[in-house]
Amino acid sequence: MATHTILIVEDDAAIADSIAYHLGRAGHRTLTASDGAAGLRLFTRERPDLVVLDLMLPQVDGWRFTEEVRAQDPDVPVIMCSARTSEHDRVHGLEIGADDYMTKPFSMKELVARVSAHLRRRDKERGRDAEGPIETAGLVIDPDQVQAFVDGRSVGLTPREFQVLLVLARAAGRPLARNRIYREAWGYEMMAGDRSVDVFVRKVRQKLRAALPATDFVITHYGVGYRFDPAPAAGSD
Repeated sequence: MATHTILIVEDDAAIADSIAYHLGRAGHRTLTASDGAAGLRLFTRERPDLVVLDLMLPQVDGWRFTEEVRAQDPDVPVIMCSARTSEHDRVHGLEIGADDYMTKPFSMKELVARVSAHLRRRDKERGRDAEGPIETAGLVIDPDQVQAFVDGRSVGLTPREFQVLLVLARAAGRPLARNRIYREAWGYEMMAGDRSVDVFVRKVRQKLRAALPATDFVITHYGVGYRFDPAPAAGSD
């Protein structure tokens, strides 16, 4: 019996078939689309638990596909898989809403492992017992709602941004290395050269600064990583 439904949007039939085969062997139900427009129609109709997405697609490319999916569902994990290997492409993919980015060619075993890690984390978030919020310096970090609030208003964090913030906040001022933040927020080990943590920390900082401009919450701990340590922002009274 399938445990989750995975949408594969890939215009190379051989790659799509291979992904579907390996995910099927892992117990998942798979849906495939060979272009972005068909993928969006399937996503809207089927509401899959996770999306494996190529970037260079006919009709609707992977960038626009991700933006459309995020407008419909801010929570569904999206794993981008592309032959584009530049740092700019990887960072841009994460900034517009992807949860992960794999470069082709990739190991099917690794892809299945990453899919499983994202699904375990999402299932855990859906089914966990309510956990008390963390309140500090005017910010409320609420695990039960997977969101941070200022004066009762949502800061607008995505689920992955929230996880990064929560991992840091739980450390209560202790500096955490990037690989530890990644391990706890993503659920598996960080690859060498991966800048996902830096991208998501920057996004978290931007949204917190917009909500509470007088306070810096996430501090760079040089030579280590980051720490959650609310302090007056530079230039504030």
